Amino acid sequence: MRIFRRHVLLLFLSLIWAGHAHPQELINGAGATFPYPIYVKGFETYTKTHSAVKINYQSIGSGGGIRQLSQGTVDFGATDEPMTDEEMKKFAVPPLHLPTVVGAVAVVYNIPGVSSGLNLTRDALVGIFLGKITHWNAPEIAAVNSGMKIPARQILIVHRSDGSGTTAILTDYLAKISGEWKSKVGFGKSVKWPAGLGGKGNEGVSGLIQKMPFSIGYVSLNYAVETHMAVAKVQNQSGAFVSPEIKSITAAAASFKVPADFRMMITDAKAPEAYSMSGFTWLLLPRTGLDSKKMTSFLGFLKWMLKEGQLLAPALHYAPLPRNLILLEEEALAQLH
Repeated sequence: MRIFRRHVLLLFLSLIWAGHAHPQELINGAGATFPYPIYVKGFETYTKTHSAVKINYQSIGSGGGIRQLSQGTVDFGATDEPMTDEEMKKFAVPPLHLPTVVGAVAVVYNIPGVSSGLNLTRDALVGIFLGKITHWNAPEIAAVNSGMKIPARQILIVHRSDGSGTTAILTDYLAKISGEWKSKVGFGKSVKWPAGLGGKGNEGVSGLIQKMPFSIGYVSLNYAVETHMAVAKVQNQSGAFVSPEIKSITAAAASFKVPADFRMMITDAKAPEAYSMSGFTWLLLPRTGLDSKKMTSFLGFLKWMLKEGQLLAPALHYAPLPRNLILLEEEALAQLH
């Protein structure tokens, strides 16, 4: 009887506790693979001190994130390429583009015996991806890699097969530096590639490159570093050969004037020390449609991401946002209350 009473008391107390517990606010998002590592880290870090909020994120690509947001199946989206005017028209009220960090697309390669130090000019990069420069010992490559033993082997090109913000950054850059690329291939999350094999996601591209000697392709910088891939130095607008790293990515971000809607590509920056294939990644926040509690909870995270969250960026191979951009974003968020 005494044991029975104790069980009843425990059950009664647990019901009282449950009645006073606050339900967790669940926020769902989907989109770009490019920022996935820092988003997951940011969500985990934030919820450790804000346990009433849980944020789920599906890494399905920029195009998928925009599509799901337009269909109302997620609370927020994420993209590495700003939405086009045509995509914005699908929303009664266009979502706010909120830059979160700055990343870079790395040109990666697999040349036996050449583990680092490869320089690629602007013309060489365009020629390779157009399929016009077909061998590694081509004059356009050999001329800027003197003293390096580059074999007379065919170049094997690997590109993304799925719609991707990583592709958008690379092709935006190629279209800026080459009229031929702009007219024949264009730019965006998906293009019709003139040559090469397709791999799905960073994983697919890197997997093919690692298996195929004498291949070249592109992945996000954080993925290149984590998988220990050889990364090329790319010639920038000032003529310097620059590696993708925090300093050069930051220089690219700081060299552009910020438009009112935050929609901008920062490829081919003019700064002498800038890395040419740098890019913002955006969270897409609906201005209407979210209930007030969910909006308040997510705004709390966004404000944290613009301050404490920026400290997470360098360790994950992203660059923090320029200070002037953060101030502008904080003003935009203040208007959503």
